[in-house]
Amino acid sequence: MTDTDEEDRVISGKAGEEERKIEQSLRPRRLVEYIGQDRVKENLEISIAAAKNRKEPLDHVLFHGPPGLGKTSLAIVLANEMGSQLKTTSGPAIERPGDLAALLTNLQKNDILFIDEIHRLNRAVEEVLYPAMEDFALDIIIGKGPSARSLRLKLPRFTIIGATTRLALLSSPLRDRFGSIYRLDFQTQEAMQTIIERSSSILNVPIEDDGAREIARRARGTPRIGNRLLRRVRDFAQVRADGIITAPVAEDAMSRLDVDPLGLDETDRRLLHAIIEKFGGGPVGIDTVAASISEESDTLEDVYEPFLLQLGFLQRTPRGRIATPHAYAHLGLTPPRRAGEGENIQVAMQL
Repeated sequence: MTDTDEEDRVISGKAGEEERKIEQSLRPRRLVEYIGQDRVKENLEISIAAAKNRKEPLDHVLFHGPPGLGKTSLAIVLANEMGSQLKTTSGPAIERPGDLAALLTNLQKNDILFIDEIHRLNRAVEEVLYPAMEDFALDIIIGKGPSARSLRLKLPRFTIIGATTRLALLSSPLRDRFGSIYRLDFQTQEAMQTIIERSSSILNVPIEDDGAREIARRARGTPRIGNRLLRRVRDFAQVRADGIITAPVAEDAMSRLDVDPLGLDETDRRLLHAIIEKFGGGPVGIDTVAASISEESDTLEDVYEPFLLQLGFLQRTPRGRIATPHAYAHLGLTPPRRAGEGENIQVAMQL
């Protein structure tokens, strides 16, 4: 699956270019407006208050977790709370050390540089970033060969905020230079309903509590998905209903979008069916599963698996992935009896 294909999925955590423009109006601007992730918010409130009292910039912060949970929104919130300018870039956009040097030398005191997909920085760029984060200095090599010499430029104190969906791909030296590392988890259904209701008020979409609840339960605990589903249901309500999103209207729209009550779409079900029907429920290696459904193994690990693991539909074992009885029940299938179960039952009956 290409990035474009992934963005086209209605329950994808990734945002398309057009969707990013819409998201701007829905993003919270202050910490009090940010819904959910209460533990992270509490810690950030303390960090912000302490930095303001010391009149210093925030320590470097790293957010990690599945796509669509609000890592970029938190970077915007932190910049607003600190009264700082926010400069935004991404790991793939910084191709050479010179690109990073240009960004760093244009920063002012207390500025925040947000680097999305920071795990995709190449090693040469990382080497430039280390002294910048630790010593607020930029080492430049002037000349070549025996006549080359090193020049150190002092940088104003600034803050790096990194975001990644794959923390394990960050090198240890880079990870250690962040003073605070926070994991964003899937939102609760209650938090998702509040997010849906807030977005509907911003978009001027009439919605009933039951309608918001119906969308929230299918949003996979991901605000980006919830907002996308809200817009799709809004279109359906305007064309096929009286413009108000009720529970029956939301259910009908979700059925047409092929999103089931737990938020699984056709691709999720195809993944589960492959493990169950082609490989006897597992264990089976992720690369084998990916090849069987014509997907990339990285896509399965980053996009599909986190939510299926959260639901308890999949297990990761040293031998591979296993479909759980919950997955069988959701698909209306009967789980196979594992080797040894019959013997255990017989022994129990004899006892």
